[in-house]
Amino acid sequence: MKKRPFKDHEAEHFRFEVSGDGRVATVRLDRPERKNPLTFDSYAELRDLFRDLAHAEDVRAVVLTGAGGNFCSGGDVFEIIEPLTKMAMPELLAFTRMTGDVVKAMRKCPQPIVAAVDGVCAGAGAILAMASDLRLATPRAKTAFLFTRVGLAGADMGACGILPRIIGQGRAAELLFTGRAMGAEEGHAWGFHNRIVEPESLEAEATALARSLADGPWFAHGMTKTMLNQEWAMGIDELIESEAQAQAICMATNDFRRAFEAFAAKEKPAFKGD
Repeated sequence: MKKRPFKDHEAEHFRFEVSGDGRVATVRLDRPERKNPLTFDSYAELRDLFRDLAHAEDVRAVVLTGAGGNFCSGGDVFEIIEPLTKMAMPELLAFTRMTGDVVKAMRKCPQPIVAAVDGVCAGAGAILAMASDLRLATPRAKTAFLFTRVGLAGADMGACGILPRIIGQGRAAELLFTGRAMGAEEGHAWGFHNRIVEPESLEAEATALARSLADGPWFAHGMTKTMLNQEWAMGIDELIESEAQAQAICMATNDFRRAFEAFAAKEKPAFKGD
């Protein structure tokens, strides 16, 4: 499928911004008066955006954040939760599959996703942070998988499969059973957050991290992300063979040759993804 530039992409239910050179995109949930909750429409648009990013020819890394000092408060109580209480099983299943498709699209898009987490990060918002590849947080970030608080299972949008792989089975079980908030320092100690930064520098540091990835060997980064996802279900022989194939593909690229030539010349390599 032909790839297309994303620099002029317009979003309806959140803000989508792209750096001048098109390499770093920022997805900003933008309902600060309600702490950036999700709606049926914003779920669907996020799913479609991350699916389409697989075909972007310019965007190489993504920053996911929220406006107004909070990340995301989850599904909007009156625009999602209340209507769900009135739906029949076929409609409910269509909704839960659609929300799961957001996570699948995030994991399958080749661009590394850096979540910049400030303030409230709850419910589906916690899932969006979990589904990202890297997470920076402020000291005031509070992440809570709130589903049991409303009588639902912690098994939502892949949480029971993905969260234990990030922080461990016992810690994930505690958060998913109790619905309690995980503080920033606790999240950092547990490996959920990669780094704690001050609120005033959060977005700048997340963008700098995304920029460093976008300016690096971004074809190889996409391969790394693919293998991180695929190897969950592999045995040792299968995963080693898969990595051998993935690395051989990267070794056949011009990026690999250019990197060697730049190293030999004591210069900085220019990665072009070919």
